[in-house]
Amino acid sequence: MKAKRKINSIWFTMLLPIGLILVYVSQKNPNIVEKFYSSGIYLYLGTFISIVTGILPFSLAEVIVILGIIIIIISIMWIIYKVAIKEIKINCMLLFSKKILIIFSIIYFTFNFLWGINYYRLPFSKIANINTRQATIKELESLCNDLISEVNELREKIDLSKKNRTAENDYRYILKNAYKGYEVAKNIYPELGGNYGKPKAVFFSKAMSYMGITGIYFPFTGEANVNIDTPYISLPSTVTHEMAHQRGFAREDEANYIAYITCKFHPDLDFQYSGYILALTHSMNALYSSDREKYIELYEKLSKNVKEDLIGINRYWAKYEGPIERASNKMNNAYLKSNNQKDGVKSYGRMVDLLIAEYRIKKE
Repeated sequence: MKAKRKINSIWFTMLLPIGLILVYVSQKNPNIVEKFYSSGIYLYLGTFISIVTGILPFSLAEVIVILGIIIIIISIMWIIYKVAIKEIKINCMLLFSKKILIIFSIIYFTFNFLWGINYYRLPFSKIANINTRQATIKELESLCNDLISEVNELREKIDLSKKNRTAENDYRYILKNAYKGYEVAKNIYPELGGNYGKPKAVFFSKAMSYMGITGIYFPFTGEANVNIDTPYISLPSTVTHEMAHQRGFAREDEANYIAYITCKFHPDLDFQYSGYILALTHSMNALYSSDREKYIELYEKLSKNVKEDLIGINRYWAKYEGPIERASNKMNNAYLKSNNQKDGVKSYGRMVDLLIAEYRIKKE
């Protein structure tokens, strides 16, 4: 019996180097990842897991995370107690460390097999045949001008006066109907199609705000989890962003672009406005980094209502700035870097590059 357990422990521990090899090979072969994994294995695996967990009316991911935190806290307290009463032995510590290594190996391998390899698939620009050649500052300015016009026009058509911009009364509608933008977008980008479980509200959304998190995709359950405490204007684009991850687009900047596309094609004007606000924010931030004077000049073109909306979003997040948010951001940045999310130094950022490429097509 002990020999069998020892063999099992060795196999489970071996999942870590196997996972590392899998990631290394994937990094070197994006075409293979795209053809056999992202457009093959994951397409069926991710859909199946998402549909099964989608039956539940609550976020299974949230339950798992909370239970995991409780187990970790209890384990730490147990170790501290044993050390304090001097009952812990070296053998016990080695055994505990071995269990931690086994758990980490299983989680690391499972994460990559269920979803993580999607980080190394072909860029969305190649999949969708979008030419993202190097852009000029003039093109960036023109894009911002165009987005400002779209945002100002949309803002005149919608009425947010009765909405408190925290989506307390409207998040259910958004979660239920977010798929409609994807239904339209898939006619142009077939890779955005598919049947998946509906995005889910996180019960402890306010805690996510303290960590500076708007949403999170949980590969182990295939669920797109959303912080419903965030400003109403941001919520549709947040939901569609997490739905992009659900469809195997792991890179944050590409998920942002897909969120913009699916919001733009959505029949609901609130979704459209949210998508354009997302695109405008990223584009104007890029312009601010390149030409602050031009940024100030273009910012003044925004309507009063749009400015108030943007100020409202900033005020919301300002309330949650602090050590928890900073620590969470550092952890998130470390996670993204570990998954090779880097753009070239000549790029305005993958999302803005895609927006500029789309703008070129629009003007042709």
